[in-house]
Amino acid sequence: MKKERVKLTAAEKSELLAEAVITIVLLLLLNLSVIILINLTILQNKNLINGIYFLKKTITFGGHHLWSWQNISIVVMGIGDFIVLYWRLIRRYHQMQLRHVISELHYIAKGHFDHYISFKVKTDLQKVIDSINSLVKSTVNAINEEKAIEKSKDELISNVSHDLRTPLTSIIGYLGLLKNGVADPADQQKYLNIAYMKAEQMKSLAHDLLEYTTLKSDNIKLNLSSLHIFSMLEQVEAGFELEAQEKGIKFNIEARPLDLTIKADPEKLVRIYNNLITNALKYGTGATQINLIANLVNSDEVELRVENNGAQIPKDSLKKIFERFYRVESSRNMATGGTGLGLSITKSVVDLHGGTIRCESDKQWTRFIIRLPLDPKKARIAD
Repeated sequence: MKKERVKLTAAEKSELLAEAVITIVLLLLLNLSVIILINLTILQNKNLINGIYFLKKTITFGGHHLWSWQNISIVVMGIGDFIVLYWRLIRRYHQMQLRHVISELHYIAKGHFDHYISFKVKTDLQKVIDSINSLVKSTVNAINEEKAIEKSKDELISNVSHDLRTPLTSIIGYLGLLKNGVADPADQQKYLNIAYMKAEQMKSLAHDLLEYTTLKSDNIKLNLSSLHIFSMLEQVEAGFELEAQEKGIKFNIEARPLDLTIKADPEKLVRIYNNLITNALKYGTGATQINLIANLVNSDEVELRVENNGAQIPKDSLKKIFERFYRVESSRNMATGGTGLGLSITKSVVDLHGGTIRCESDKQWTRFIIRLPLDPKKARIAD
């Protein structure tokens, strides 16, 4: 924002001009009074007259005698008058600047909390203006954040309502058929299975929603302990081995170095891998391999990767993939039963550890890349 000097109104310019005229008149009257008093004093003292005359004759500058005392007095008084005039005008101008600042404050106080003071001054008043603008900026950020929170709450309620209503409607419908005896006996077991599956979806959503809100709480704490990454990855892989075999997918586990150990919350770190592997198995269409890779980046960080060679994620979706309830394809949710909270929970756990997560996807591989500190406590102290 480009700042300009305070623009005076026509009334203020007139006020400044009147100040100058009044000051000049008063100074001229004062000068005249001083000259009259000096003349009276000199005329009444002959010795003083002789002394002045002697100085005028004996003191020379560049071969010229000293000016008469009248000329010297006029020059001195002229310089003094100019200083007084400048001081009074600049003081008045600063008062006008202060009035403008007060006026701007009143405007902001009336509810225009996004209004910045756009002019600048060359006095300490500028510090006040800068402080006011900083306060306005903080207020604007707080208002925008509050609006974002409200919008987020509305979206949360809307999404939860929708995701609960859909399976609940199916459950009520199928149970209604069974209750009323309308269903064909041959289809009763089928309807029970569908109702049970929909109930499981609701349970999964409720569980994920509770975990998501818990992770967003300020009271959540990490239970840190030493984790041998390669051993943990083997245990995680074992839990998905049967499902992966059914889909024709093989796991590949790598850790560099093999004895790589980090400080982390075991339960929450396992949840990260469960979410990412589940995501790969559900949405990695055509995948034949899932890689679980851990690399020591430096003395402070480790990089964890979960890769699959399935279908590419569109570029537009990569920017939103960690948003809660976001799904690359809404139809996939109906087929797989996903809640849309898995990746958002994953990001929350990563953030809780003081790390970062991003997703890259091309025709060959889709990679979820996580950077974590080797010891979150030391990383916080360093920050």
